[in-house]
Amino acid sequence: MTDPTTHTLDLPGVTLTYDIRGDLTEATADRPALLLAASPMGASGFPTLAGHFTDRPVITYDPRGVERSVRSDGAGELTPEQHAADLHALLQALDLPAVDVFASSGGAVNALCLVSAHPDEVRTLVAHEPPAAAALPDAGPALAVCEDIYQTYQHEGMGPAMARFIAISSHQGPVPEDYLDGPAPDPAAFGLPTEDDGTRDDPLVGQNIRTITAYRPDVPALTTTATRVVFAVGEESGEELAARAGRAVAAAIGTEPVLFPGSHAGFLGQEYGPEMAGRPDEFAAALRRVLDGR
Repeated sequence: MTDPTTHTLDLPGVTLTYDIRGDLTEATADRPALLLAASPMGASGFPTLAGHFTDRPVITYDPRGVERSVRSDGAGELTPEQHAADLHALLQALDLPAVDVFASSGGAVNALCLVSAHPDEVRTLVAHEPPAAAALPDAGPALAVCEDIYQTYQHEGMGPAMARFIAISSHQGPVPEDYLDGPAPDPAAFGLPTEDDGTRDDPLVGQNIRTITAYRPDVPALTTTATRVVFAVGEESGEELAARAGRAVAAAIGTEPVLFPGSHAGFLGQEYGPEMAGRPDEFAAALRRVLDGR
């Protein structure tokens, strides 16, 4: 695969940075460009997965407030609607036929929002473990935990907030009503800082943790959309919140989720070190089968 070329798109409040692998003019209706999107992860997490799709152009980007897409509109919270508007603006600027989209985690929530508003822009969306906690039967306690993470970040900083996030993201099964009555996890146990550095602009626990999880997918729009929407759940994710939410939204629109190799990070290679690596070869093969309609 050719090295990616980097581009920018000026939008109100941000300059989005995105990368293109391959030649966009070679995109066709049968083999459209593939957009890889996540949130709060940026393009830096996708080189391995992108490398498996050399037969089509691949687009990756840094969401607003992440890595190279530096905000000029402050450091406040962002909504899926704002992220979806950014994605819409990017696709409009590229002036492509309908693209295929693989979107993971918060990016899957944002992409669901995109196809609800602009179904003509996406041929197939593979929504991988969208953490739409509002769709769960235990939405009340799950969203209360997300609120607690946000407030912890505002009052205590990164380490304590991220320790709480790691704990809930790996929790198996419904979130009990008394979840927050238990002891708070120790940041040091996760190798996280215990001192507050004073920053409050983290994309995860400062900008997206409440809004992404509280998003309620537009079930009527997703049920009738021209976009083919496929939900993907990691076969190793068990009953983690994001996997349960993916199953819940799939059920709401009357589809069955597809099991993908690995867990929530199943598509990762060595981008963030061997301890974070998933099963990217198998994951890419599964993604190709879904995109090809098999």
